[in-house]
Amino acid sequence: MVRVRRVYDPPVVGEGVWLLVDRVWPRGLSRAQAGLAAWYKELAPSTELRRWFGRDPKRFSEFRCRYQDDLREKGDLMEDLAAWVRHGDVVLVCAPSDVQHNNAIVLRDALQTWL
Repeated sequence: MVRVRRVYDPPVVGEGVWLLVDRVWPRGLSRAQAGLAAWYKELAPSTELRRWFGRDPKRFSEFRCRYQDDLREKGDLMEDLAAWVRHGDVVLVCAPSDVQHNNAIVLRDALQTWL
């Protein structure tokens, strides 16, 4: 199972390994506090795409399409991420407060298609 949560939320016991999928490290959070198994910085949207999106829900549909196109070119990283899922539950974590319009949602959907 693949879930999406905010990196600032407290982890739930037994929920799965936490994998950060943001390009930029979350503000105010130390590596020790984060409790991450891995950081998939390279799977996050490019700086240009992230800036264009600007966390604007009106642009999410177009953002989803552009980001999915980018992910198709990152097969090795997607396969690495898929390996985590094959071994157990995974939580994709990111910093944005909008839990419905963010890159982790798109990545989760792409990963489920990949599997």
